[in-house]
Amino acid sequence: MKKKNLPIFEHIEITGVAAEGKALVRINDIVTFVPNCVPGDIVDLQITKKKHSFMEAKVLRLVQPSKVRCAARCAHFGVCGGCKWQILPYEEQLKYKQQQIVDNLTRIGKIELPEISPILGSKHIYEYRNKLEFTCADRKWFPWEVIEAAGGLDKVDSSFGLGFHIPNCFDKVLDIEECHLMPDINNRIRNGVREFARTHGLTFYNEHTHEGQVRTLILRNNHKGELMLIVAFGEPVTDACMELLEWLHQEFSEIISLLYVENTKFNDTIGDLDVKVYFGQDHIMEEMEGLQFKVGPKSFYQTNTEQAYELYKVAREFAELTGKELAYDLYTGTGTIANFVARQARQVIGIEYVPEAIEDAKVNSAINGIENTLFFAGDMKDILNENFVAQYGRPDVIITDPPRAGMHEDVVNVILDAEPKRIVYVSCNPATQARDLQLLDAKYRVTKVQPVDMFPHTQHVENVVQLELKTKN
Repeated sequence: MKKKNLPIFEHIEITGVAAEGKALVRINDIVTFVPNCVPGDIVDLQITKKKHSFMEAKVLRLVQPSKVRCAARCAHFGVCGGCKWQILPYEEQLKYKQQQIVDNLTRIGKIELPEISPILGSKHIYEYRNKLEFTCADRKWFPWEVIEAAGGLDKVDSSFGLGFHIPNCFDKVLDIEECHLMPDINNRIRNGVREFARTHGLTFYNEHTHEGQVRTLILRNNHKGELMLIVAFGEPVTDACMELLEWLHQEFSEIISLLYVENTKFNDTIGDLDVKVYFGQDHIMEEMEGLQFKVGPKSFYQTNTEQAYELYKVAREFAELTGKELAYDLYTGTGTIANFVARQARQVIGIEYVPEAIEDAKVNSAINGIENTLFFAGDMKDILNENFVAQYGRPDVIITDPPRAGMHEDVVNVILDAEPKRIVYVSCNPATQARDLQLLDAKYRVTKVQPVDMFPHTQHVENVVQLELKTKN
């Protein structure tokens, strides 16, 4: 059955921004989501999806650009799927992120709030990331407009794609020539690997046949500009693979940790695989306020190093530690926050699901001569219970930095039962944070709110909330 033609609307003015980096407008009183627009743009739209409560549309023509619209720096803007707010000046981005915090806490949380502090913007809005992951494909993907302009798929060079998955398509890789999220060396390494493979007979991975030698590249850096590069091979390592590693070693002196892994699984994750050292050490070191942190190939570390420091300073300030407190650091990761605040606490206990991360946390304490931390690995809702609190002590302060899904209700209940004097809730998802704050409202009141922008040109925003135990009547 032929799909029914969806309508076109002309001269529509975009009025706001929405989730996933899209813009929005109401058409016939139905909320309509539109990518690659900013408030104030006047556009002709083609509806692409129509549901009872919302619609989605694409821009057919930009009739009149908004006064706040700016040019995107990246040549891949609008296709890559990342950095969707590049066409919005950074000051405007911050304004909408601030509003996102206000809207979520008021509409979802529905709790009493103090005045929300102005968002802390990122010092650098390009080259701010310390980690990028690139995917290899034996055939690069092109937008249909490019294929059409070239005169057909057979007229474009579709071999050797190395870049990012396009949104919602696991098997389609957009070839990236230049990415501005890390210093330029990321481009030189990525483009160099593509050319080396092309000229030395190495194959790139195919997601359908699960064949191909070079599968993914994971690049990490530190404040010194030192690099870790992890090359994942989709087939058993051959001499040709080793030649690629040797070329990388000789060509890029910045790489002090050159690692590789054989990944023949049906997904790209390497968390359960053995990572081997080709050259150098199995980690790089990051520094924050005199503290040294070991970052391995599987370690979680905030991807905006400079803003992570600002975020952790806010968390420490909100904790109001005097040196006498027992603090719990929930979802501690590699113990960055736990070690960062340990000097101001009597003891810090960190809990994290990933065992390798907990081992890193212990190492980071040892490296820095920190002796007042304890770390435990396991599912938060299973470890943090009444028996745990009885054994290790009722916390005076809890710092919690959960994943996007927020805290399990069982964890919230244990916190409520433990009744710490103060909670510091760090969140990368204001919606789930607002939901949890509503649960905590049974015994706690929100006393401070500080948004922090970690990811310029995206809709993502971090938020730190301080909660104080309510006075019992």
